[in-house]
Amino acid sequence: MTSNEGPGAIDWDAAAAAFDDEPDHGLRDGDVRAAWAERLRAWLPRASGEVLDLGCGTGSLALLAAEQGHRVTGVDRAPAMVARAREKLAGHTADVLLGDASLPPVGDRRFDAVVARHVLWTLPDPEAALRHWRTLLRPGGRLILIEGVWGTVSPVGLPMSRLVRALTPLVPRLHSERLSGDARLWGGPVDDERYALVASLPTAPPRHREVVDVHLILLRGDEVLLARRANTGYADGLWHLPSGHVEDGEDVRAALLRETREEIAVDLAPQDVRVELVMQHRGPAGAPRTGWFFAAEHRAERAPVNAEPDKCAELAWHPLGELPEDMVAYCRAGLAAWRAGERFVLHWQHDAESVAYDEGRTAAPVPLAPARAGGVHHVELWVPDLAAAEVSWGWLLGALGHVPYQRWEHGRSWRREGTYVVLEHSPDLRPGCHDRRRAGLNHLAFHVADRDHLDRLVAAAPGRGWTLLFPERHPHAGGEGQYAAYLEDGQGYEVELVAE
Repeated sequence: MTSNEGPGAIDWDAAAAAFDDEPDHGLRDGDVRAAWAERLRAWLPRASGEVLDLGCGTGSLALLAAEQGHRVTGVDRAPAMVARAREKLAGHTADVLLGDASLPPVGDRRFDAVVARHVLWTLPDPEAALRHWRTLLRPGGRLILIEGVWGTVSPVGLPMSRLVRALTPLVPRLHSERLSGDARLWGGPVDDERYALVASLPTAPPRHREVVDVHLILLRGDEVLLARRANTGYADGLWHLPSGHVEDGEDVRAALLRETREEIAVDLAPQDVRVELVMQHRGPAGAPRTGWFFAAEHRAERAPVNAEPDKCAELAWHPLGELPEDMVAYCRAGLAAWRAGERFVLHWQHDAESVAYDEGRTAAPVPLAPARAGGVHHVELWVPDLAAAEVSWGWLLGALGHVPYQRWEHGRSWRREGTYVVLEHSPDLRPGCHDRRRAGLNHLAFHVADRDHLDRLVAAAPGRGWTLLFPERHPHAGGEGQYAAYLEDGQGYEVELVAE
């Protein structure tokens, strides 16, 4: 070609008759042909595979690939070029299609190598073509580009630097070769820029990776602490739990404790927090992520403060039963699943949904835990004094990880996972307190995390309406092999707390 030629000035059908006269087009000279065969053998996969030659012209490179054992598909937009390529490739495992090289008509086929020689410079959007060609490769496939900037007075073509910039985000490995200095490829010396780029994909798709979030459900009675996001670029202005991301080398609990210190200046110990929920979430048009929700009890001596005012507009306590509408949908779904007693859930939002919670439109969390058929659904206690029972039982159940669940005129309930405890002052209740020594319920027994937790509960119990039973045998009233506490409230109900 001449130095003042451009892609729009070439009639490729008209050029077909004399196209092979150029040494690097027709490869009629034995040395030129051998030089291109040598290069192509190095660029193509060693094993026989599927090769797509885009802008194949009269099929000279496609023929070399076929002779090296590959199954070749050529594509060209000029009918005259396609006709000559089909003649040249007759008798080989090859096919030549009429079509646009930028969007080749190959359907959902995938190839081990895509070859394009002196094609990209003719396309209106080379970068878009590269992105599409990348999708035509199988794992381990190669994109082989032979391009240049031809002429020195009025050069045309694509500099290598432009293609390197375009390919870098698309492929993990990129090899370049300068071809100008090899006169054998061109039938004589050249003094312009000619090069090859070989972009390789990994042999297997990259493993899926997800961000891991941690969320703190800090409880103060039946209230939860929320933070209003600000200046983060995501969900600003909406309420969310104190939260953050797990960093490299960090476990989820360590991340939760760190984020709690950084965001609300509360120092929690590992034994202060418990995992309540694991939820895989996908936000609108976002990538999946996995959230771990931990719960902890508020203590007066470690009141939260807004330690990141540049990211948080305010902190506020909200009743669990009356959460604000202007919440992050992800957070709201997590709290809803947790209050329902679920432990493992999916929350998959459609692209048309909003990051903000929208009742009636936001996707509901989908439980993943196995069915609980045969397990205890709930326990209901009828009490003569609901207000007094709410003080004693509400404190104890909250300390054991139960959360306020339902509230009505004559009753209250607390839930943990799929089981809940009901206290009710029923109109059908007969006078008198509960007698645990008569036929009927003797006591309820609960697991406690460890001995330290049990000792703290026993120390706090008298101030919350509970009396320690069998003090002379505590903490082994149930036997030497068991560390437990037996408590009785003012209305005659007994609980047993068993340390793990």
